[in-house]
Amino acid sequence: MKTIHYKCERIEIRGIVQGVGFRPFVHNLAHDCRLCGYVKNNPDGVVIEAEGAPEDIEVFISSLMSRAPVLSRIVELRRTVLDNEPGGRKYLTFEIRASDRTGKPQALISPDVCVCGDCLRELFDQHDRRYLYPFINCTNCGPRFSIIRRLPYDRGFTTMAGFIMCPDCEREYHDPADRRFHAQPDACPHCGPKLRLVDGDGRDIPGDPVLAAVELLRMGRIVAVKGLGGFHLAVDGAQDEAVQRLRSLKHREEKPLALMTGTIRSARKMIHLTVNGRAALESHERPIVLAPRFDGRAKSSPVAPSVAPGTYYLGIMLPYTPLHYLLFFHPQAGGDFAGGKPVFDALVMTSGNLSEDPICKDNDEALRRLSGIADAFLIHDREIAVRCDDSVVNAGGEEISFVRRSRGFAPVPVFLPEPVPPVLAFGGELKNTLCVTDGHRAFVSQHIGDLENIPTLGFFREAVDHFTGILELDPRVYACDLHPDYLSTRYCKQCLSERSDELYGVVGVQHHHAHITSVLAEHGHTGTVIGFSMDGTGYGLDETIWGGEVLISSPVSFVRFAHLDYVPMPGGTAAVREPWRMALSHLRAAYGDRWLSFDMPCLRHLSPHERELLDQACSAGLNSPRTSSLGRLFDAAASLLDIRHRSAFEGQAAMMLESAAAAGEHTPQTLPYTVRKSPPEIYDSYPLLWGSCTADIPGASIHVSDGCIIDYIPLIRGLMEEARRGKPVSGLAAAFHNTLAASFLEVAEYARESTGINTVALSGGCWQNLILFVRFRDVLKEHGFTVLTNRQVPVNDGGISLGQAYTAAACMRNRGI
Repeated sequence: MKTIHYKCERIEIRGIVQGVGFRPFVHNLAHDCRLCGYVKNNPDGVVIEAEGAPEDIEVFISSLMSRAPVLSRIVELRRTVLDNEPGGRKYLTFEIRASDRTGKPQALISPDVCVCGDCLRELFDQHDRRYLYPFINCTNCGPRFSIIRRLPYDRGFTTMAGFIMCPDCEREYHDPADRRFHAQPDACPHCGPKLRLVDGDGRDIPGDPVLAAVELLRMGRIVAVKGLGGFHLAVDGAQDEAVQRLRSLKHREEKPLALMTGTIRSARKMIHLTVNGRAALESHERPIVLAPRFDGRAKSSPVAPSVAPGTYYLGIMLPYTPLHYLLFFHPQAGGDFAGGKPVFDALVMTSGNLSEDPICKDNDEALRRLSGIADAFLIHDREIAVRCDDSVVNAGGEEISFVRRSRGFAPVPVFLPEPVPPVLAFGGELKNTLCVTDGHRAFVSQHIGDLENIPTLGFFREAVDHFTGILELDPRVYACDLHPDYLSTRYCKQCLSERSDELYGVVGVQHHHAHITSVLAEHGHTGTVIGFSMDGTGYGLDETIWGGEVLISSPVSFVRFAHLDYVPMPGGTAAVREPWRMALSHLRAAYGDRWLSFDMPCLRHLSPHERELLDQACSAGLNSPRTSSLGRLFDAAASLLDIRHRSAFEGQAAMMLESAAAAGEHTPQTLPYTVRKSPPEIYDSYPLLWGSCTADIPGASIHVSDGCIIDYIPLIRGLMEEARRGKPVSGLAAAFHNTLAASFLEVAEYARESTGINTVALSGGCWQNLILFVRFRDVLKEHGFTVLTNRQVPVNDGGISLGQAYTAAACMRNRGI
């Protein structure tokens, strides 16, 4: 008889391996491979001891990597050979052991994901015990991040702790062969969360909650629906009057509203989908996908005109909870899931909040804050531990990019090239996120929002406490924006004042440098790049408003190699909402005093006296700060072309200019511009703003002999001359985009010639403009540049916190910390 030589190995796995069916997968795989031993969760992830024939262990290891559950992500796998048990085998079976809860958590937290196909089949199966149960889930789907209170991910540490499983669910939960083995949110109608439909006073509305909600939606009423990470405000997307009423009550005048549709076929009635766009729409993360729309004015369109007025894109998502599917396919409401026949073509599903406030997550909070908007509330008794808004991705081009990274993606970390000290980065003012680092991992929070009011600041504090608490991190370095009046910067200073222990320091990171270093962090780039940091607003180191910056940038320092020429912002922050002010400023720069007599739509509301006052304010610098912002140039062009003179939301004028350019996208025309040589501004150190040390942090010095200023006075003049000749607005909008791309290429080539650097990084909110982004990226590649941009975090200010953390960590490494 052949003697079998057994081998025993300890296998430690880090990554997203908790709450995704990893232990039952390991258990079943071990049996298939004839192995004995155990698997268990621990704070680091999963630990396995596997004993068997060496060749069987090799097959086991290979299968772990190649056949892991779809929601898992193995980041690191370590193998250690253990001593054999003297005289025989160490194990006789393979078992799943209880979690080890000692030590600081290192396991990655799984994001919330959509309901899976198996659960959907059961949901609409009349013979299944979970038929039409709105909280059906299994190991492969359902809530994760939004219900976790602490690690490891066990039921007792989630908001499901109060729901005691019935005998049937208990059997499933403990059966390794069952799809619901150790599915922490596992429940059924007998033992799980319950659904209710209530009015604004919290009184129950009679009847089946889902059917009653469907009937209200059909009547054009507004229903607040509790989802995974918070509430939505829902209304029939085909009823224009209902959508307008929602806008009025929510105080969201014109900003596009997100739509949920039941099927891909329905989505194709509304938007043009690329292969990647469809993949994003159907992915288990279920983001809102922005894609070019069909003509919303067509009679056949299922979308009310007021859903997204004047925009080129629509934001569409598919249902991601069982409750969403019931709203669309409840058989007693006329839906047919198997036949793909939804009750509604589309429902508006916008965040459950008043404009600019954080999304509501608790029942009482929703009733208190949304009672003036919603006619009814579809609520349940499973608590949401962490509020988490829908993610938004842009699918208008060949690649998918984030506009908002939140549900479905947070808190999956960005993996850094080198281990870093624990840093807490507080982000910026708009589209805020925070970032905490731990070793090789940078955890970027879910979308928090604009820190312009007290409620959002409260959400920000919640997120800081939750992330540092659940990961058991004690950051010794803080990072913040240099703008002294940002609420995030103020809160950073407050956190510092409340600490009694030693902190290494607080690093203030310049806004546009943080944009570029967010790209470096994502790509594990530790060298120097030519960074095009283009956005609307950022605090400049010369105390002006930057926003059109070309930086020769390393993680710890930068040279301001080029920037758009300065113009005044008449009225200061008022110019952000009133693009006519920037049109005035650029006309004034281009034509001198002659602008005072121009008869143009953007100026007709101004009397001669008002024009004189604004001109004098610009000359004196009175409430007219200087700006180099590309975003403000977009605003000016939109107003000069009579596209938009006042914006109802941030970036509206630029979005409408892009929509106009899309109609004339194939025009090759460019307009004139000038690139002037200028001494570069060198910043090769960062100050420790507060803390035990106030010395500068040395950077990696970058020496550049020449820089330049991009002057668009010729562009403005050319735009006006072409408009007077009757050139179509679409052609001029396209020519404007072409000119920006051409001027940026000239600067990039000049920077390469000056520095020898061949890698270009693109970041900042202006790169959400796909016409400009695609055109510039493609022409850079044609001219031999390597192009890096954000892919794991948003290109807008939602990625700022990652850049801050990466720069602060690199600065501290330079100090030997």
